[in-house]
Amino acid sequence: MLEILVVDDDRRMRQLIEEILIEGGFSVASSGDGRDALLMLKEKPYDLIITDLKMPYVDGMDILAYAKKSNPDALVIMITAHGTIESAIEAIKKGAYDYIQKPFDPDRLLLIIDRAVKHLKLIYENRRLAERVEGFQQDEIIGTSRAVADIKALIEKVTPLDVTVLIQGETGTGKELAARLIHKKSTRSGNIFLPLNCGALTDTLLESELFGHERGAFTGAMTQRKGLFETASGGTVFLDEINNTTPSMQVKLLRILQENTIMRVGSSRQVPVDVRIIAASGVNLAEEAKSGRFREDLYYRLNVVNIKIPPLRERREDIPLLAYHFLNKYSKKFNKNIGSISPPAMNILSSCAWHGNVRELENAIERAVIMETSSEITTASLPPEIIGETPDPLSCFSLMTIEEMEKFLIQRTLRELEGQKNKAAESLGIDVSTLWRKIKKYNLE
Repeated sequence: MLEILVVDDDRRMRQLIEEILIEGGFSVASSGDGRDALLMLKEKPYDLIITDLKMPYVDGMDILAYAKKSNPDALVIMITAHGTIESAIEAIKKGAYDYIQKPFDPDRLLLIIDRAVKHLKLIYENRRLAERVEGFQQDEIIGTSRAVADIKALIEKVTPLDVTVLIQGETGTGKELAARLIHKKSTRSGNIFLPLNCGALTDTLLESELFGHERGAFTGAMTQRKGLFETASGGTVFLDEINNTTPSMQVKLLRILQENTIMRVGSSRQVPVDVRIIAASGVNLAEEAKSGRFREDLYYRLNVVNIKIPPLRERREDIPLLAYHFLNKYSKKFNKNIGSISPPAMNILSSCAWHGNVRELENAIERAVIMETSSEITTASLPPEIIGETPDPLSCFSLMTIEEMEKFLIQRTLRELEGQKNKAAESLGIDVSTLWRKIKKYNLE
């Protein structure tokens, strides 16, 4: 449970805030003296501090400075009286999370606290994810969802057995990664792993790549050449997009699975091969076989063990962990000190459709690391297509004044950044104090 400290020399105000928090289910400690509050912060790093700005001996600014020094993640909410708004803005500049002005509505205070608590939970979750990805290997399937756990369990069962595996999933879900992991954990791990995209080559080139050719087999075949199946002897061949092979090629692949032999292009001599075949398809191969677009006998030969990798949108709980894994990877690659992803940015990442799946997410994080200039990935560094096209405000109005446009932009920015005024000011390119004045001017509280 999050620990909250209330500091106010006004006993009635302090007790009121305590009662509000306790009714809200929070664990609360309090102090009526800023000096005692500093001692309490020294003994215990509180998560959230609600402090009056004006107090004798030690004021709210002193509390803010010490709290952030002892716990940089701590959030501080300032309580201000009428006429001290400028001081509250100064506190925001120095790291305060928000402020509330006396007299205040209890529901308004609870709203600010609830937003602060959600922000803290995201900070702690981000830190947990960042620490967790440190131990991940680049060839590991990352995720904590039930689907990923089932895939890992199935891979553990199939790796010791020298059987054919069919991996199915949309583009970018990690089919080759799963194939490499199977090879790495198998008895063939000491030998070569050769991947080939069947959809990237014509039938003639694919046959030459897989089976090799004899000298003079076709124009340009100056020497004998071994194909992938001979080259990978003792190892594993990964045939991606096998659904794109032609019927004639499917017949040849079936012969390999049945007889463990191949014939080079231009030769009538059978050559024995010892390879494990892992095939992958971006479409449902059972349906392709049923419709006659893929040989049923080859499908059954390939489908000894079937691993289905779901799209990222069906396992959204894996997105934060994957995002931090790629953040760690590209921060090191580009020598950047970026250690976290802001809550608004993570919200966007977690809600994105990700039609390109893990590969698209990786590209988005790589781009964000390149573009980001701070120590945290923000919404500003995410690809525009991820955030979505910014709506044209003029499309909603036949005419709009400069003030209406300004109000619209401030409202939208505050909404996207969940009310974080210091970040909103940075995004809008204005000073925090200017933002506060405009919020008051347009009554946007």
